[in-house]
Amino acid sequence: MALNYSGGFAEASEEVADLERAGLDIIFVPEAYSFDAVSALGYLAAKTSTIQLASGIFQIYTRTPSLTAMTAAGLDYVSNGRFVMGIGASGPQVIEGFHGVKYDAPLGRTRELVDICRQVWRREKVQYDGKYYKIPLPADQGTGLGKPLKLINHPVREQIPVVIASLGPKNVALTAEIAEGWEPIFFHPEKAESVWGEALAAGKAKRDPSLGELNIYAGPALAIGDDVEPMLQWIKPHLALYIGGMGAKGKNFYNDLACRYGYEEEAEKIQDLYLAGKKEEATAAVPDELVRAVSLIGTESFVKERVAAFEAAGVTTLTVAPLAADRAGRVAQVEKLRAIVD
Repeated sequence: MALNYSGGFAEASEEVADLERAGLDIIFVPEAYSFDAVSALGYLAAKTSTIQLASGIFQIYTRTPSLTAMTAAGLDYVSNGRFVMGIGASGPQVIEGFHGVKYDAPLGRTRELVDICRQVWRREKVQYDGKYYKIPLPADQGTGLGKPLKLINHPVREQIPVVIASLGPKNVALTAEIAEGWEPIFFHPEKAESVWGEALAAGKAKRDPSLGELNIYAGPALAIGDDVEPMLQWIKPHLALYIGGMGAKGKNFYNDLACRYGYEEEAEKIQDLYLAGKKEEATAAVPDELVRAVSLIGTESFVKERVAAFEAAGVTTLTVAPLAADRAGRVAQVEKLRAIVD
């Protein structure tokens, strides 16, 4: 699941320890434009012992490739080999609006960043002559004093798992080619093949066998019980925010995804309402059918069927968002899902 520390980080970190005991396998720490993820991940490394710790996500533009690699190696070191490096391009509103960095060439930069990270983790002298990154910096672009260097410390692992958050066909194909894992958003099991099948196949055709099978991390909301049907409405504001408000008209990756799922009219209506400031109306316009398809909300038997559907669509990890009023309720939801998965 993703770490939610809006109620306080001390409470959230204690909850992670409870979730670890309940059988949670991996926790993702978000970054977006809030606190950095690294400090929280380092703290959690000291407070846990078996759970995997993932960045969810490091933005590819905001750290140099070498610093990204150093950070990942450092987190893998303090967690004794439990770190998973989640990366993604984010979007121009965050990258240009908050960081003041040009949002360009997400595919090319992602490929080069992963290449450089793996050089660093193998403790090679980093030398890279890419289109977007040149290491060392050429003499005519700096002082001319740069020289190839390698990481001083020996990493715990020279192949730290890389998970890429991607949505577009070209980015998904790149992910299937170079990464250990793929993190889609709003994963719809029944639509996965028609929307992403071709891109995944194209990437896997170029995939290095040493990477192993591609792990797929889907992120459904979770509520198991006989009286949880009303919680479907809890998901609608989140979907409305992404489909309607995360990006501009004609430049919203999540709206595009809803269209590719077959909800073109609904996606346009949600976006028009959201951008007009009518958030409640936009939320009401989110189809129940879409909410149900991308979530795990229902009776135990229903959720069991949906887990099987996610697995049949290739999902290897369910990055759930337990819907509960308190910590004990969230832990109980994870325990219920653990029993179904096992």
